[in-house]
Amino acid sequence: MADPSFMEVSISARAAKRLREGHVWVYASDVTGDNGAQSGALAQVLDANKQLLGTALYSSSSQIKLRLLTRRPLSSENEFLQLVRDRLASAVEYRKMVVTGSDSCRLVFSEADLLPGLIVDRYNDICTLQVLTQAWDQPGRKQAIAGELQELTQAEHIAERAEDRIRELEQLPPLPPGLLHGSKSATVFSMNGVRFHYDARSGQKTGAFLDQRENYAAAAAYAHGTALDVCTYQGGFALHLARVCERVTALDISREALEAAEQNEKLNAAANKNEIEWMEANAFDLLKDYATAGRQYDVIVLDPPAFARSKRNLPAAIRGYKELNLRALKMLRPGGILVTCSCSFHVSEPSFLELLTAAAQDAHRSVRVLEKRTQSRDHPILLGVPESCYLKCVICSVC
Repeated sequence: MADPSFMEVSISARAAKRLREGHVWVYASDVTGDNGAQSGALAQVLDANKQLLGTALYSSSSQIKLRLLTRRPLSSENEFLQLVRDRLASAVEYRKMVVTGSDSCRLVFSEADLLPGLIVDRYNDICTLQVLTQAWDQPGRKQAIAGELQELTQAEHIAERAEDRIRELEQLPPLPPGLLHGSKSATVFSMNGVRFHYDARSGQKTGAFLDQRENYAAAAAYAHGTALDVCTYQGGFALHLARVCERVTALDISREALEAAEQNEKLNAAANKNEIEWMEANAFDLLKDYATAGRQYDVIVLDPPAFARSKRNLPAAIRGYKELNLRALKMLRPGGILVTCSCSFHVSEPSFLELLTAAAQDAHRSVRVLEKRTQSRDHPILLGVPESCYLKCVICSVC
């Protein structure tokens, strides 16, 4: 009997074409036969002519049924684990090349590091692991990854975090944050000379927005005068601006996030020009009130959460982004700087620039683009997988 952990899975001609063009996902609608493959199995992927396309991670429940791991056949668990070790080593070496001025970064960015469905972040002496698909949610595999990470990074502590929505989609049981190795779940890390608290047991995502690291520094390079940081979360932009601006106000709808931001401010008090004003508020409501009242700033940062988690949310997302940018543009002094971001993959860069243009026209402002940026280089963009390019950050000068 064939090993159900290495079953052959057949896919449609459309999916085969997609894989040959460089993508690594096969959707459930394109699987034509799975031969009883188990949850989290390693599947040999065949096209309609029984030609081998590679080995993929199989999910029994996700709409992304297959994630291509390699374009060659794998036939044993040991061979699979050796491939994982090799790719972890490559991912760590890549970060040594692109990450400077920080003891923290994304070490593994899923498909972009050829380890689809796996996320690893480093915060100083803690590595945080997150699995996004069934294949990685096996104790033996997680322990092998944790052991290899310890050897490659000398990080003493390996934590695991989970996103409830992802685990539900993958039909995996709820998983509270915990430690795979070591005894410590909290630390202090730095980005661009700015220090932050990190606790593996709390916060959004894996704990901080490392994808904005290079954009934080870019924003600070243009900043001056008075600044408003909208959707500050734990103070990433605000703390960078506080080193160069005379006054910084930062708002977020989450009291918990603001409390964390205030603790981060204390770590950096000696380097800041003045205390930051932290405000708990809804961004749409506050910007509307401030714009009506005629408030003016030299710098405004807009870094809202993803408004479009799917294509059906796109029209509402476009309206939301446009409204925030319109309000901000009305509140900037001549020569002011707008730093505006979107982490919604479904809002493309052309669409984002189009809505920004429309907002500028409605605000009767002339806007020059200083920089068009994306996520930090430790979140690499893999050609052929457009989903790996999701963050837009546009820095503008407003006349």
